Amino acid sequence: MRALWLAVLLLAASGSAVAVERVVSLAPSLSEIVVELGSADLLVGVLDAGERPAELKDLPSVGRYGQLDMERLLSLKPDLLLLWPGSVGPAQRDQLKRLNIPTYVAEPRSLDQLTVQIEAIAARLDRPERGISLASDLRQRLDELRQRYRRDKPLRVFYQVWDRPLYTIGGEQIISDALEACGAQNVFADLKLPAPQVSVEAVLQRNPEVILASDQAQLDAWKAWPQVAAVSQGQLRLVTDKGLERPSGQMIEATAKLCHLIASDR
Repeated sequence: MRALWLAVLLLAASGSAVAVERVVSLAPSLSEIVVELGSADLLVGVLDAGERPAELKDLPSVGRYGQLDMERLLSLKPDLLLLWPGSVGPAQRDQLKRLNIPTYVAEPRSLDQLTVQIEAIAARLDRPERGISLASDLRQRLDELRQRYRRDKPLRVFYQVWDRPLYTIGGEQIISDALEACGAQNVFADLKLPAPQVSVEAVLQRNPEVILASDQAQLDAWKAWPQVAAVSQGQLRLVTDKGLERPSGQMIEATAKLCHLIASDR
């Protein structure tokens, strides 16, 4: 089934037979994938959002997250755009469609989809062997994590994105799938939005056994509710690896760190 899915993706991505020479990446995660595929030489521009890989430090910028510089992009004469929809506003996405520049859109909602899309991107770059090799390594590592951290009863986890207002991740966000790989379950997996706003009362009702956040002050604030299992059991965990926020090949090792963090309850 996976092989058939990949074949369909590659067929859809095949486009022109002309070799790609000038690629613009419109998301940091997609820029990372190109680097991981050993194909940074094809990039002529990137959208900025945080620190760049060292290999791309001198590349022209085509704007920042949510603020695409269309004039700069066109001046680079790309023959392929790599797009994550959330990195560009709806109006500018419509502009890009009208330009008729070949575009590969990537928005993986699971780690398995991520590995398939890495293969598909490699095919678009005319370097399919690199994609097959990298994806194979990532799948093997992912299988190891799933086997090592499997639980008969998944841990209930609340993953906090922000506190004012309170945001978490929904079930179709790729981090939710990373939690599953670690033997855990996102307590808000039933919500479809990638980053839904929730209430403190809703968190209390779902009574997570682990609370994860990237800010210690946000974690400490939960100590005001000792009735929550995560608080009473001392399972307030600080997530320091930002790799979970970028769905590229490195996210598998970021998931391994997440699994280790969650498994500290054992």
